[in-house]
Amino acid sequence: MSNQLITSENERVKSFFLSLERLSTAIEKLFTARKPALNGESFYTDEELSKKLKLSRRSLQDYRNEGRIPYIKLGGKILYRASDIEKLLEEGYRDKFR
Repeated sequence: MSNQLITSENERVKSFFLSLERLSTAIEKLFTARKPALNGESFYTDEELSKKLKLSRRSLQDYRNEGRIPYIKLGGKILYRASDIEKLLEEGYRDKFR
């Protein structure tokens, strides 16, 4: 075993601090992108939900018109409760049959 003095010029130390900096930046981005919840409930816009479910916005409109998906209309804006969407997905879950 060699006794080496590890300084801030050491490549492993530099790499460690660079990784910490990247992690810190990623956490900051997550917190700035986070939406505040209303009474513990979060909501999706039409655009966000279509991306999340990989559906077109037109399909979401059809689901609303058919009464298949719950929504809130506030002014001209359509919002979906996250808990309603999760419940809908759970109810639609089908286990494999083999």
